[in-house]
Amino acid sequence: MQTATADSFLRLVKIMDELREQCPWDRKQTIHTLRQLTIEETYELTDAISEENWKDIKEELGDLMLHIVFYSKIGAEQNQFTIPDMINGVCEKLIARHPHIYGDVKVDDEKDVKRNWEKLKMKEGKTSVLSGVPKGLPSMVKAIRIQEKAKQVGFEWENKEQVFEKIEEEINELKEVVQTAEQDKIEEELGDVFFSLVNYARFLQIDADHALERTNQKFIQRFTQMEQEAISEGKQLTHLSLEEMDGIWNRIKQKNREEQ
Repeated sequence: MQTATADSFLRLVKIMDELREQCPWDRKQTIHTLRQLTIEETYELTDAISEENWKDIKEELGDLMLHIVFYSKIGAEQNQFTIPDMINGVCEKLIARHPHIYGDVKVDDEKDVKRNWEKLKMKEGKTSVLSGVPKGLPSMVKAIRIQEKAKQVGFEWENKEQVFEKIEEEINELKEVVQTAEQDKIEEELGDVFFSLVNYARFLQIDADHALERTNQKFIQRFTQMEQEAISEGKQLTHLSLEEMDGIWNRIKQKNREEQ
């Protein structure tokens, strides 16, 4: 198994070397031109994961592996780092951050592991517990990561009931500021509501981003069905009243529930 893994990886590296030398498009790429493509590949992988499509997961992981090798090839050309440098770097980091495996540190559960991980990162020179959260993360994913990291130093509610009370408090503050018509403050308070809801999802052990995406997909499916049903009745949505569209929507919603 290890030999097969090594052989397949070396095959990819060899192909990358050949493409970089012989293909005009591959020769032209830089870390900056690859950046957006890498983001797209990452989102394609997250789609496949959300759908639990293992065939696509395998394919998208391969695409990301190609990008990793591509960046490493460019890094070597720029005399910055090599593939062995990159791989050995992450190996050393994993060993250093798992002293309960490669050292004599004792842990009781995964919570201890996470706490130790953050402590070790601070010893490595991080100036803040939150400094490792990428600036470019989507806002909801960033909120999840911020809350998880804050938790590792004990900045955390004791139970989900307290979090729900915080949601109610933030909603009341939003209601109050809406009356002022001050757009900037409304935006700020709405952000606080979102942040609190993300926190509540975390206490329920639910991925808030995934939960919202499920709702997105459900809405798309029902809206598309509504369009199709209107067409089957010889109508266009633009010609229907809100009450008529709502009636079709509720019929579809009921039908979907009965099919589950």
